[in-house]
Amino acid sequence: MNPEELSNPDIQLLYELVATPSISGDELNASNVFVRHADRMGFETNIDEVGNAIAERGPANDGHSVHLMLLGHIDTVPGDIQVRIEDGILHGRGSVDAKGPLAAMLAAASVADLPDSVRISVIGAVGEEAAESVGARHIVNKYSPNACIIGEPSGFDGVTLGYKGRLLCDASVSISNAHSACEELSAPDLLMQWWRGVTDRVAELNFGHDRVFDQVQASVLNMDSTSDGLTQRAQIRIGFRLPVQIQADQMQSILQEHSNEQIKLAFSGFEDAHATDRNDPVVRAISTSIRALGNRPRPKLKTGTADLNVVAPIWNCPIAAYGPGDSALDHRPDEHIVLEEYIKSIVVLKGAIETLAEELHAQRAEQVCSA
Repeated sequence: MNPEELSNPDIQLLYELVATPSISGDELNASNVFVRHADRMGFETNIDEVGNAIAERGPANDGHSVHLMLLGHIDTVPGDIQVRIEDGILHGRGSVDAKGPLAAMLAAASVADLPDSVRISVIGAVGEEAAESVGARHIVNKYSPNACIIGEPSGFDGVTLGYKGRLLCDASVSISNAHSACEELSAPDLLMQWWRGVTDRVAELNFGHDRVFDQVQASVLNMDSTSDGLTQRAQIRIGFRLPVQIQADQMQSILQEHSNEQIKLAFSGFEDAHATDRNDPVVRAISTSIRALGNRPRPKLKTGTADLNVVAPIWNCPIAAYGPGDSALDHRPDEHIVLEEYIKSIVVLKGAIETLAEELHAQRAEQVCSA
């Protein structure tokens, strides 16, 4: 490890966040690290009731100011990866998903030049990697920002326009035990028969849709079967990634129609897809800032989900996701981030924040004059 790298406060922020474990449901220590660095940078800080780490600067939200939200997440999936810097690369769980983007947002927001009317919030939400998204759901009705950047890895020259929706389905069968030589189907047989029907129905839904973003994706997440000599049981959990044209409750209805009295279904993780376009003010601001560094912006649509899916339908404001790191490394045992890219992303975010702040300020001034 090069000592000069950790002398950079922005790299030190990232290193300490990544070095502090924060598996979903156990994020407090990392939230304290976030708040300590934010205090040093001059933000107003707090940790709310569910553990979200919050850093803010600018005038109070009194109806006269405009509000720019930078929403990342501070939790990670499990996995112990040795935290280290080698050859300009930081290795560690969460370096990409999504402490890299969160640290970059905090660093950029601390140095961005803002009009007096603009308040900016940087939030490290808890529980994003869990189906409940506890942190985002806790704040979604407490704020009403004028624009939002979601902190997720897109690559420093990428900008994410949208995410697919999600539905989790737990299917189970419980039947009386029978000899394997009998003609009766076993509990696993019945469940596999149901699953084959589901895949056929998914193929029908996907007919004519060539882009993966426009297709239903169905994956077996786990499965199990047991027998105590009297009763056979089989369970399977299916994860569905949903396109914009199919909402989570619609997919639930489709699966219920396909089921029968032997198959018991339970649903969770309801999220609808959300996508914007290149004319979205947040997308334009990030793209302009990427061009200013001499790079060509790469718009993306992601097949996963993010806290964007939670807040976008309620806040109904310009929104897109951005952050350093290769999302192909999410959740992998070799998760790592190139520090040069991380530093470039701070520059991109600073420019995007300032562009958005000026635009929001001008819009608010025009509204006041016309009132």
